[in-house]
Amino acid sequence: MFRKHTKMVAITVIASAMLLSGCGLFGGEEATKEIDPPQNVTYTDENIDKLAEGEAKEVSDKKVNDEKAVETVKSELYLIDENGLVVPYAVDLPKTESIAKESLEYLVVGGPVTNILPNGFRAVLPADTQVLGVNIKDDGTAIADFSPEFKDYKKEDEERILQSITWTLTQFDSVKKVKIWVNGHEQKEMPVDGTPIQDGISRMDGINYDTSDVVDITNTQPLTVYYLAETGGKAYHVPVTKRISNEQNDPIVAAVDELIKGPESTGLLSDFQNGVKLLGAPKYEDGKVTLDFNESIYGSHDEEKKMISSNVLKSIVLTLTEQEGVESVNITVNGKADLVKEDGKKLDKPVTRPQNVNTGSF
Repeated sequence: MFRKHTKMVAITVIASAMLLSGCGLFGGEEATKEIDPPQNVTYTDENIDKLAEGEAKEVSDKKVNDEKAVETVKSELYLIDENGLVVPYAVDLPKTESIAKESLEYLVVGGPVTNILPNGFRAVLPADTQVLGVNIKDDGTAIADFSPEFKDYKKEDEERILQSITWTLTQFDSVKKVKIWVNGHEQKEMPVDGTPIQDGISRMDGINYDTSDVVDITNTQPLTVYYLAETGGKAYHVPVTKRISNEQNDPIVAAVDELIKGPESTGLLSDFQNGVKLLGAPKYEDGKVTLDFNESIYGSHDEEKKMISSNVLKSIVLTLTEQEGVESVNITVNGKADLVKEDGKKLDKPVTRPQNVNTGSF
């Protein structure tokens, strides 16, 4: 249980009397220009055999091309859920020359994302906004240029929009930070409520801020952890940026502590059981972090099986791999690697970050 927190087949082809033309595919390559001949010729398996050999081959090739699926690429879109949180959602997008630009186009209200939005989620950018371009510089700065309609948003959505754009673009390895332009003009601050942009926004600036426990923000640093939320009986992970004291020397320990403590924001959940503790300092070697927990890391009904919740495991891995230099996480209990995952397989190897967060429908 989650711990809740308040808060026959006839082949009809396009043919001409002289030649048959092939059809290009979507995705990064230029499509072959297509000739539009009369469309009232139908070929069956029987009369295809009567065609000249060359013509029959062209018909066959076109049939194969028509049946090929459009090439796609997986991308994370940062959408807004029913709690007003900015959440990653992985979808298959048609492959193009600029997947970064296309990803932003799928953030527009009323745009191509409309038919694939999960229940309870909404798009981020104002309706009719056009993405004029995404220019990625050698230093990792992505300049996202929007049409003037970009400015037509509500004040309360401003930080969500900036976070969504930033985290959607920084999923790509070549992007480190983001600048916003409108109609070719750089924006040093967001146009409605003046949220500073200055030299660019990165993941270090955070997402879904939680400052509920902070008294003096000047003596803190940001830390992003992944909690759970739920819709339609299905759980999904939400990144939340908290503030931790500058006196905290080990951000890995701080991150685990925040996961164990659980969220304080309304709508967020935790699958960690009470009493979970680290039994020693994390060990770090060549990008791998090893965490040794007590037996409370097992699910409440899974102690005999020594099973760890997939939600707990994923929250730990997503959280720690947000930190620079951490590539994988190894988990032991009382110094032994004898945990079992929910699929029944032993958890005896380090776990790397999943390629995408929140895949599938929910």
